[in-house]
Parts: sequence; structure tokens; C-alpha cells
Amino acid sequence: MPIYKLFPEPVYFSKLERTLTKTELKTIAQFKKNTYKNIGNLTTHDTYILEHKTLKQLKKDLYTMVVDYFNKIICTTDSVTPYITQSWINYTELNEQHHRHAHANSYISGVFYIDARREVDKIKFFRDKYTRLQLSTKKHNPFNSTNWWFPVETGDIILFPSYLVHGVEPKQGINTRTSLAFNVFIKGEIGSKLDLTELTLS
Repeated sequence: MPIYKLFPEPVYFSKLERTLTKTELKTIAQFKKNTYKNIGNLTTHDTYILEHKTLKQLKKDLYTMVVDYFNKIICTTDSVTPYITQSWINYTELNEQHHRHAHANSYISGVFYIDARREVDKIKFFRDKYTRLQLSTKKHNPFNSTNWWFPVETGDIILFPSYLVHGVEPKQGINTRTSLAFNVFIKGEIGSKLDLTELTLS
């Protein structure tokens, strides 16, 4: 008998099909000099990383993935345009972590991995839903799991709805896990005048 997955949550994976330039890497290295202690790791004070001129091409590359996400997943007929709002870099060292969180005031969120090793680095998502009965699980699947993780590596790009709770467990491996996170919102016209749902976002 078939089993259908109703209303699944999308987690979009892609890859930056190039290496970062020396100028981009130099810019990214400079940001680490101006960070603050987040809950478990370090985060840049600058939260508009992708607005720097030297990262203009990187922003274009990431935006291409955002548009692809909208075309393949959102598939809207509304006249809207996605745009990147804030962007920042997280640095996670051995035994450091990133607390569970979601991104408010954002439509979708993304992570670009500047330095990550597939054998030790991962991102973990959590089911943010009250469970009435908690039954022991002998085999995990998308229906009975309360969390799910994916291995990540340098060059990976992940996009997901901003309300999905996610985090990073204590870091293994000696590399500095370096990830550029960003939020995306939309502008344009949504809804219907006749349905009394019309809204202009600018």
C-alpha cells in the first residue's frame, strides 16, 4: 500500500560551482577580527556581509539559488521578487555549537559553507511541534523522527523556510567550521483585492 508524505518541509541543497577568489577569502578572513560570542560560537558584528563590494559576485551566485528555490518550490503566480536582507558569518571551533533557533522576520533562510568537512560537520533540523504521545522508535523515518541531520561540506548551499528550527551540535574535527548565513524576504504584490487579501510589500 502506498504511503504519502503530505505537506513536507523543503530543504534545498545546491553547490557553489567555483572556488572562492583570493579577494573573497581575504575579505571573509578580515570579518573574523570583529565578532561577538554568540550562544556557543562566534558571529560577526557585521550583519550585512554580502553588501561588501568584494563579495558582490558571491551575492549574485547565492541569489541565483534563491531564485531557483522560488521557481521550483514556491511556484507563485503573485508578482513578487525575493531579495537577500541580512547576512553574517558564524565561526564554530572544536566542541563549540550553535543553539537551536529559527529566523524571525524572514521568508526563507540560507547557509553557505565556506569551510566544512563532510565527515564531521552537519546541520540538524528539529520538529517544532508538541507530541501528545512519545513512543519508542526502533527505526527512524521522516514520519516518526523529532529531528533530522544532513552532512555538509565546503561549497554547499542550503535553503529552507525560516521557521524551521535548526542548530549545530558540538563541533568535531579541528577545522574552523565557517558558514555564511543569510535571510531572504519578498517585495511586490500578493493577495487579491476582491478577496480582501491584497498587500503591497516594498
